[in-house]
Amino acid sequence: MNVEFGLGTFGDMSTDLDGSPLTGAQTIRNVVAQAELADSLGVDYFAVGEHHRPEFAISAPEMVLAAIASRTERIKLGTAVTVLSSDDPVRVYERFATLDAVSNGRAEPVLGRGSFTESFPLFGYDLRDYEALFEQKLDLFAELVKEQPVTWSGTMRPALHDADVFPKTENGLRPWVGVGGSPESILRVARYGFGLTLAIIGGAAFRFKPLVDLYHRAVDQFGTEVRPIAAHSPGHIADTDDEAWEQAYPGFEAMNRTIGRERGWPSYSRAQFQNDVGPMGATYAGSPDRVAAKMADTIRTLGLGRFELKYATGTTPHEHLMRSIELYATEVVPRVRRLLADD
Repeated sequence: MNVEFGLGTFGDMSTDLDGSPLTGAQTIRNVVAQAELADSLGVDYFAVGEHHRPEFAISAPEMVLAAIASRTERIKLGTAVTVLSSDDPVRVYERFATLDAVSNGRAEPVLGRGSFTESFPLFGYDLRDYEALFEQKLDLFAELVKEQPVTWSGTMRPALHDADVFPKTENGLRPWVGVGGSPESILRVARYGFGLTLAIIGGAAFRFKPLVDLYHRAVDQFGTEVRPIAAHSPGHIADTDDEAWEQAYPGFEAMNRTIGRERGWPSYSRAQFQNDVGPMGATYAGSPDRVAAKMADTIRTLGLGRFELKYATGTTPHEHLMRSIELYATEVVPRVRRLLADD
């Protein structure tokens, strides 16, 4: 199987090894250093998220990716995700076309509706238009990436009449769409011929197999290009299972407590964490052997062309994240490749 191995981060606000909080500025600088390490170790892809709330430092992912582009050579650069619904498709195209230029063709926009809603009131959008905003803006973006003059109209932004956008890319942009699991979202991605990224953040990966099958049937029906399927899931790697779990659990617990308070989730216990890192959970945390075996199983089950490990959750210190990245690239990925080659 031809599989790419990636890493992703939301730029979670972190601490030092003594537990003292880092500034948002230092957290962003650390993300750039983490991406630089990933590139030097041969990781295929690096993604940063977009959020507008205090737990995350990155609100302008393309700016961070541009900094990363200036310090890396080959790693592909994307988002996790760009919240298209509360952005303007023209500006998103322009930013990614510019990033593609400065990175020598490594930019990959990953578009989504976003699982957080802070950006909607911040930029003057009504949450009652949540579905229509994304549907219409994705439709416009699909026209813009053709890099021809665009005539388009909708109800969520002003119409365009024979409008051209710049800069043009040298080889075109290859958009992806991040989805949480609704069949309607899968059909939309297939209709536009974009790449599909599945956000698998809870439960067993095999639950997403019907959506993968739906995507392939829909691509065949629409006659669009068959693109690779990616999965995005959280995790953390250390030399032993116990070390990885002890490092990761505080951040997972704190993040689930904060978000769960807003969304009415039950409290997140150590038992829940242990279930998540087990074979029926969506968290890839543990030793290289454990994580590699679980990743290989997911890649086989879903027929993935890319696996993206969200390697940072909560306040896990930079030093632990750097070690996790090192182990991912030098221990986990080679193990996964061997396991897949044995099939």
